[in-house]
Amino acid sequence: MKSVLITGANRGLGLGMVKYITKQNTAHKIIATCRNVSEELKTLAVENKNLVILNLDLKNTSSFDEVSSAVSKIVGSQGLNLLINNAGVTTKFTKIGFLKTEQLMDNLIVNTIAPIMLTKSLVPVLKQAADANNNEPMGAQRAAVINLSSILGSIAQNDQGGFYPYRCSKAALNAATKSMSIDLKKENILVASMHPGWVRTDMGGKNAPLDVETSVSGMLNTIYKLGEGDTGKFLNYDGTELPW
Repeated sequence: MKSVLITGANRGLGLGMVKYITKQNTAHKIIATCRNVSEELKTLAVENKNLVILNLDLKNTSSFDEVSSAVSKIVGSQGLNLLINNAGVTTKFTKIGFLKTEQLMDNLIVNTIAPIMLTKSLVPVLKQAADANNNEPMGAQRAAVINLSSILGSIAQNDQGGFYPYRCSKAALNAATKSMSIDLKKENILVASMHPGWVRTDMGGKNAPLDVETSVSGMLNTIYKLGEGDTGKFLNYDGTELPW
């Protein structure tokens, strides 16, 4: 894989992915985007010359074409092989009686609208990679988009209720993933949704059973193995398929 872009790369799973990819040396160019750059990410960029940090505020969708132009300059004629829409927000457990409009709007903007619109802006550089690597099978070695979703976005597995903002935003992201997979298949760009597991991050909390390293290594190993038959799927970090 020549290049990868990861959103929300300043902490949690995004930072974990950057660490894993730099350590395993599985990409020639790593583009880490975030709104606020953490000291740990800055240090990684100093230690790894193939890591580039781009400022990206996902709520500012009007900046996405500018970001796409910056990405194009970084990756050059080879295009972008892998886009991981990782960044996300959540709210605490919300019962319907305590639900606020702002919570729904905030989750939908960051978790659903931003990944859709960022992917739209990056389609030209993804298509460029698909064309430049036409000797490769469909997948991350050619061109792929991975949307980090959640099992909480599964309608079939919702047996607890609540979590309205997060559930709705991730279910909508899953719907977008399916449409993207159909629309972009003719461009040889694979698209899939992925659940990282319940992970001990700021978002997942300290009681989560998985550490970041286990989730990240599982997700990336799964991503690297995906092929044409996997486009449009909703997958667990270990590669098992999940119900919509």
